[in-house]
Amino acid sequence: RRRLKRPPLYRVVFHNDDYTTRDFVVMVLMRFFHKTHTEANTLMMQIHTRGKGIAGLYPFDIATTKRAQVESLAREYEMPLKLSVEPDDDGREEDE
Repeated sequence: RRRLKRPPLYRVVFHNDDYTTRDFVVMVLMRFFHKTHTEANTLMMQIHTRGKGIAGLYPFDIATTKRAQVESLAREYEMPLKLSVEPDDDGREEDE
């Protein structure tokens, strides 16, 4: 019997800047990443204090789509918010 290999996952990372409002970051975390208000607020503070934070792990196509959606909305609101998509290498070999 064949086993399908799971697709590799990618992190969607928010990067802190001095202009994007905290409320905007909380709103997009809730809207695009389905975080509760408490989870979004906690992650926003991590991004603010540590310089970046991981919003979620997704297959590549979904991760890049979420990044594009959030950055597009940020431009509409004239916010310089930046996100990146990075490979998640944590423990993937153990699943095989």
